[in-house]
Amino acid sequence: MIVGIRPSGWTAVKGLFMKKVYVIGAGVEGQEGFSGRALDIISQADTLFGSERLLELFPDFAGEKVVINSKNTGLLERLATARGRSVVLATGDPLFFSIGRYLLRNLSQESLEFVPNVSSVQYAFAKIKEPWDDAVFISAHGRGVKGAVDRIVANDKAAVLTDEVNTPAAIAREMIDRGRDGYAVYLCENLGTSQERITTTDVKGLLEIKAAPLNVVILIKEYEAGGDEYIPALGIPDEEFATLKKLITKEEIRVVTLAKLNLRHDMTLWDVGAGSGSISVEADHLLPNGRIFAIERNAEYVAFIKENLNRFNVRHVTLVEGDAPAALEDLPDPDRVFIGGSGGNLWEILQAVDGRLGAEGRIVLNATTLDTLTAATEFFDNAGYQVEVTTINVARTRPFTDYKMFEAYNPVYIIVAVKV
Repeated sequence: MIVGIRPSGWTAVKGLFMKKVYVIGAGVEGQEGFSGRALDIISQADTLFGSERLLELFPDFAGEKVVINSKNTGLLERLATARGRSVVLATGDPLFFSIGRYLLRNLSQESLEFVPNVSSVQYAFAKIKEPWDDAVFISAHGRGVKGAVDRIVANDKAAVLTDEVNTPAAIAREMIDRGRDGYAVYLCENLGTSQERITTTDVKGLLEIKAAPLNVVILIKEYEAGGDEYIPALGIPDEEFATLKKLITKEEIRVVTLAKLNLRHDMTLWDVGAGSGSISVEADHLLPNGRIFAIERNAEYVAFIKENLNRFNVRHVTLVEGDAPAALEDLPDPDRVFIGGSGGNLWEILQAVDGRLGAEGRIVLNATTLDTLTAATEFFDNAGYQVEVTTINVARTRPFTDYKMFEAYNPVYIIVAVKV
């Protein structure tokens, strides 16, 4: 048996002998932002890796400089063959949306030593004099505009690292389209350079600004002047929703429907034919770690949904405009599905949902006609679902009358189908 002898200080990684690699974060203020220890490690390095901008911070470096591109092409091979001490320069904290994650995926922990610095996000919060321990941090590069906005609207305070495609303006446009523009905005550009600029604006204001490539966007939720944050409770009165009179799922029906959905905190819910969005609004606080997709094709109803999402400070709902079932194709698979309207496509919608719903997934469908009740139960019976139908008859006393007389509403059939 032949045994390889490891040179001193090397670590075996995926068949290669790899020396210790130092990964050092650069501050936002040039060389002045490096600690004494970081500068000492760099001064003893034989090979310095980094972007052109970071390598320019060390014009007198005596060893070899290797430029890293945005895709880290060839980096691992060059690290494996580099002689002496290797140092990789990163921005801020190498483990915060930076190269540290890539290196940890490809090299052993033992071969890496990280020396963090102040990140651009920390620096940005310091410049606007705002605490950042309660903020969420989002990279639009890996998540895309829609994914970034999903995280933004689910929180009161967010810091976003953008890129040339997912720009601040693109993020603003997506937020406005969702009716979720109630945020104060700080656009922090070219931090730590002579071109540093911090602009205080709002979401709509971002549409007018062509941001520098190096930027951090901080968004802080604002509420209506004199208004209180909405405290969720089941059974929001119908009149509090922006809606057409006959469009909304009535308060009593809504409460029973949510109970029948049997929601768990981290589930994904599709609200098909969302109408005014009342089911999505009430489900929002029942799914603090979940996701809700409100699907609606009618432009007038979409406007009501946007208004209600803002009115009730909804965090986890994404509005999807379009016809079901086509609008369902790009959504993550559901755990629960509520169907409040089908636009005449009930059978097609149920087929699409059946193809995406996992075992023990649950569909709740509210029917007001015997035709819908018959069609839905026929589909579920043929598809092998466990089916339960509950009939709800609601009557309320009429307001502003001399006598307490009841006004009856049409019965609603709540169909619960569990996939087995």
